[in-house]
Amino acid sequence: MADRDYYEILGLDREASQADVKKAYRQMALKYHPDRNPDDPRAADRFKEAAEAYEVLGDAQKRQRYDRYGKAGLEGFDIHHFTSFDEIFSAFSDVLGGSMFDDFFGAGPRRGQRGRSLRVSVEIGLEEVLTGTERTMSVRRAEFCDACDGRGAAPGGIRTCNACRGHGQVESRQGFFAVRRTCPRCGGSGTVITDPCESCGGTGRVQRDVDITIQIPAGIESGVRLRLRAEGEPSAGGQRGDLYCDVHVRRHEVFERDGADLFCEVPIGYPTAALGGEVEVPTLDGEPYELEIPCGTQSGEMLRLRRLGLPDVRTGRRGDLIARIVVETPVDMTPRQEELLRELAEIEQVNVSPKRRSFLQMVKEYIYGKEQADAGRS
Repeated sequence: MADRDYYEILGLDREASQADVKKAYRQMALKYHPDRNPDDPRAADRFKEAAEAYEVLGDAQKRQRYDRYGKAGLEGFDIHHFTSFDEIFSAFSDVLGGSMFDDFFGAGPRRGQRGRSLRVSVEIGLEEVLTGTERTMSVRRAEFCDACDGRGAAPGGIRTCNACRGHGQVESRQGFFAVRRTCPRCGGSGTVITDPCESCGGTGRVQRDVDITIQIPAGIESGVRLRLRAEGEPSAGGQRGDLYCDVHVRRHEVFERDGADLFCEVPIGYPTAALGGEVEVPTLDGEPYELEIPCGTQSGEMLRLRRLGLPDVRTGRRGDLIARIVVETPVDMTPRQEELLRELAEIEQVNVSPKRRSFLQMVKEYIYGKEQADAGRS
């Protein structure tokens, strides 16, 4: 991973728009293109560094996490560290201008192209985040035609391109300069089809539904994109693109999530809050937990249950389950309950708690003034 700040790499400030990010990356890619700087090894590093910066800043979700937490916030995302220029050209062909960019530098047919990448999405439950899971999905993608082995032609139906004489490139002169570009007639393949395959219509591809199993790790967060290498569509050279899977976690009826920690509300009655006791708390493991309620527990207090949360996707260490106590006010009381509560209320008027007494004194001072309130107290 690049050591420098991604904004610094692209020469941008943090308020830059997505269009500015794309423009800055394209300029960097043109400036440090390896064919334009054959004798400068540092240019190649800058080229890869810029590609990594754009992969983060060009994605709205990754950029938001990076702005908030820095590079530590990107853990759990699949940030690809490019090892070859082929990967960069394939991944960012829309930004670099595709074949036009390659033609400008004469890089069309000699660079191995990858096929088109695909994207799917999957929704899982919070229980599956706890254990990890897998999904087998039917993905429709282009595959090589079996009838012609992907050539797109019937037997004997291919000949050498006359325009480029099989080289895949044509050369034109502009003053003192010779410019090579991909052959417009054969698209850089060096051959043309004279008798198309009937099964695929000369494309060499047919659409098929393929079952792909996606492994979803325990602890994954909603919005994370998984990358399955070489599960996309094949290029003419056979290199497949990737399959990206966006994972979404359904909202749970009982638990709220904060990273590896879980939160749930636990309602208790007034007697339990005052006297203490035990209540059952649900867990994602399926077994209820007997939670000890201390005497004098107040509504809104948080009680932490260690290691009953979700696993961290990197370390596997489980977070905590935090019970948020809610003291319920009784409704629809029986005559006996109402009688007991009135009796309790009379006792509380005499034995006022220090916290409540302080509050009542503050109210009196606010209404009557401090001197009059102190006189009434004495």
